[in-house]
Amino acid sequence: MTIHNSVLELIGNTPMVKLSKFDTGLCDLFIKLESQNPGGSIKDRIAVVMIDKAEQEGKIKPGGTIIEATAGNTGLGLGLVAAQKGYKLILVIPDKMSPDKIRHIRAMGVEVRLTRSDVQRGHPEYYQDYAARLEKEIPNSYWIDQFSNPNNPLTHEISTGPEILEQMDGKIDAMVVGVGSSGTLTGLGRFFKKAAPQCEMILADPQGSILVETIETGVMPKATSWLVEGIGEDFVPSICDLSLITKGYTIPDREAFQIQRELLEKEGIMAGSSTGTLLCAALKYCREQTTPKRVVTLAGDTGNKYLSKSFNDSWLADQGLLTREEFGDLRDIIARPADTGDLVTVTPADNLITTYKRMRMFDVSQLPVLDDAKVVGLIDESDILLGIYHDELKFEKKVSEVMVTELEIVDPSASIDSILHLFKKDKVAIVADGDTFYGLITRIDLINHLRKATL
Repeated sequence: MTIHNSVLELIGNTPMVKLSKFDTGLCDLFIKLESQNPGGSIKDRIAVVMIDKAEQEGKIKPGGTIIEATAGNTGLGLGLVAAQKGYKLILVIPDKMSPDKIRHIRAMGVEVRLTRSDVQRGHPEYYQDYAARLEKEIPNSYWIDQFSNPNNPLTHEISTGPEILEQMDGKIDAMVVGVGSSGTLTGLGRFFKKAAPQCEMILADPQGSILVETIETGVMPKATSWLVEGIGEDFVPSICDLSLITKGYTIPDREAFQIQRELLEKEGIMAGSSTGTLLCAALKYCREQTTPKRVVTLAGDTGNKYLSKSFNDSWLADQGLLTREEFGDLRDIIARPADTGDLVTVTPADNLITTYKRMRMFDVSQLPVLDDAKVVGLIDESDILLGIYHDELKFEKKVSEVMVTELEIVDPSASIDSILHLFKKDKVAIVADGDTFYGLITRIDLINHLRKATL
């Protein structure tokens, strides 16, 4: 086996897998696992080329600072390369990005500036405007700007495209991609236009993005919002060549997240949320064909970065993207129903250190106390603090010694007004009917419920 001298040598030459568990009609569908790059995404490729070219052009000097506005994966790729080459890196990241991705970036020693994801180009907090401002403020810095950097599409024209064509033995009829910075679309489109002119470029775009409608009508609409990360845009990047696209599909978040999970369940491939969008579009395209075709799409990044989001049932439910049985009463507001296994609990016999660890692990501030599936108390951070203050050994106290037992039990048929009354008293609603405990309703649960009603 080959021994490499640097992790950078592992970038590229990613595997291609034929999907066999999905209905692809008359077509064969293949997925290139860009998730197998060392940084976990296709963006490792452009990070190497953009930094190498910037060095050659004198735009980055020793001891300099690289700046980028990114949805996350480009940041991981740049962090990987910058660390190996000795550059400081500052990333401006919209606040809708996966916490797992942000933790990964920070663990690489990268400085992260979180900014608003609800503003558009021209606003000072818009992530690209923010990055441009930093370049002016920081001496010896260079904004690498993947959205207008010609070396972004060049990467895919000289590496990704040739790899795909070789793996497909020169036989490819359609390539399904998304657009974030648009380097993949433009670079692959240019390559296949020359090397495999029969290959159609198919766009997969999240619902809320402007690209498909812009292509179909020639008029750029106003962008709305979407939850899939890494693709979809509220503008057309300067390096984006929309003329290369043959057909576009608009994919709702719900479908993308569902297919993302099916890809793991059926094919054993754990990929990110943008892959769900691409795979949805690829399957739609395949099923529409009346003659056999060989179709390729990408696993743009690994699903390991989305464990707290798209692979988390509670998060999906909070976003209104997970279908659950509806009862027409307060049970519909419970974010983590007791009968689903999502609810974290303790027993009266558990000690306080166990309770504290569960609160920290699952990022909650209170837990119901269950005895034989019946709720007998509540314990929150204040109860633990008062129980152990002045004596850390008191972490061995039992939950039963500090829990609150004067409970506010609410019948599922009660009104929302009744739980608002509890919130005003700084309490949570315990929804139960006799000995049947259904779950807790907190302020944020009610806010999420009211938000979903407006979607």
